[in-house]
Amino acid sequence: MKPKEVVEQFVALFNKADAQGLSELYAENAINHQVNTDPLEGKENIRRMFETEFATAEMVCIVENIFQDGNWAMLEWKDPLGLRGCGFFHVIDGKIQFQRGYWDRLSFLRQHKLPLPTE
Repeated sequence: MKPKEVVEQFVALFNKADAQGLSELYAENAINHQVNTDPLEGKENIRRMFETEFATAEMVCIVENIFQDGNWAMLEWKDPLGLRGCGFFHVIDGKIQFQRGYWDRLSFLRQHKLPLPTE
């Protein structure tokens, strides 16, 4: 799959809250770095992160734009509550090698009525 197709599949699986399916899109030693958390390495750690997130809040990714440039795909998204963000996916041989996401964690927590950090 081309990088754009991988991201389209990512969105479809994300919207089904399919942590296992999502993890299969990643290379064994992939890195997922959401900039408001520490980077995760390895598809198993990434799968566990998705499982935890899906158990915490109902999340929906609405695609605004997907761009592709070589081995990179860029996703600009929003959710039904108004949160916006973007993600960068480095895809080699149909697998995500590296992902970086930018979004506001504090707004996410407030919108989902989740506990706010105390520090």
